[in-house]
Amino acid sequence: MTEIKKIGILTSGGDCAGLNAVVMSVVNSASKLGWEVYGIHNGTDGLTEVPLSYELLTTRNFSDTPWPRLAGSYLGSLNKGVKLESQAEISKRFGEGVRALGLDAVVVVGGDGSMNIVSNYCKNAGVKMVGIPKTIDNDTPLTQYSVGFNSACQVCVEAIDALWKTARSHQRALILEVMGRDAGHLAMHSAIAGFADVCLVPEIPYTIDGIINKLKEVKESGRKHAVIVVSEGVHTENGEMVSNTKNLIGEKINGGIGEYLSSAINSKYSGFQTRVTKLGHVQRAGDPTAFDRALACAFGAKAVELLKEGKTDVMVALSGDEIKTYPLEEVVAEGTTMLNKDSVYVKAGVGMGMYVGEVK
Repeated sequence: MTEIKKIGILTSGGDCAGLNAVVMSVVNSASKLGWEVYGIHNGTDGLTEVPLSYELLTTRNFSDTPWPRLAGSYLGSLNKGVKLESQAEISKRFGEGVRALGLDAVVVVGGDGSMNIVSNYCKNAGVKMVGIPKTIDNDTPLTQYSVGFNSACQVCVEAIDALWKTARSHQRALILEVMGRDAGHLAMHSAIAGFADVCLVPEIPYTIDGIINKLKEVKESGRKHAVIVVSEGVHTENGEMVSNTKNLIGEKINGGIGEYLSSAINSKYSGFQTRVTKLGHVQRAGDPTAFDRALACAFGAKAVELLKEGKTDVMVALSGDEIKTYPLEEVVAEGTTMLNKDSVYVKAGVGMGMYVGEVK
């Protein structure tokens, strides 16, 4: 077993609240063992671009600074899809960067995409890795929760609460479009906590008539306002993608479903005026919640513990009140974790009278 003396840590993919607490936890835990920790700037770019971009991290970086309490990434992140280069070429440069710094292992803080992409770089380059799941989408496989999800939910719930107040003042049905990509975890958890009237997620089909029937029910109850929450990955009633926008590598980008719903509802029902709020990247901001801070610290400390024990090529995961580990190959094979149609949250929504689509 190779003795660990120097490790790197990087944040990959979209940023979120709690990343800096993860970095602090890894640095503090590793420093107690006498290890050096190098923070890699801007995700994998810090190891694959010339010159390399990194910094030596010590406990002083976080002991008397606000960073652990802030959202975003102290190190910077990378979220632009797979580069238009061969995986073999990037893996080669990644390995060269790791060896140039003399790193014995790398801690990668990322979502399902990062676990797939970066674990392949590490595997191809012969680099030891421990993964820590983070994403506001909560779609990383095999973990109950990922760092950042709870904080994003809190931002969404605060937005729902604010919209409820103005909806009540103007007697409108307000539509909130939230993130989540193709998974509905963020929308469903937020809608339940925000007592929304309608919640639409990619995993459950819906009809415009179903939404309108719920709005009529609200109206008939004597209430003159409503809130609709929709995940950005929801398609049209007929299953078509709303947006034609693509990213740098040609993948379609979600968005626009809020405006589509507003137009579709207004064309068939005049009982409510509708307005749309697209919450956007503010969901990645805000102070990390107590839950995310605690989870970040637990994940970071566990990652260092695993490296000390010589266990690598794994991802840490929350299961109940335990932190378990899974081989990266199993994580990648599992793929994106979608919202379970039979989850307690979907059932709660139905039980509360929320329209969550055509649940069978």
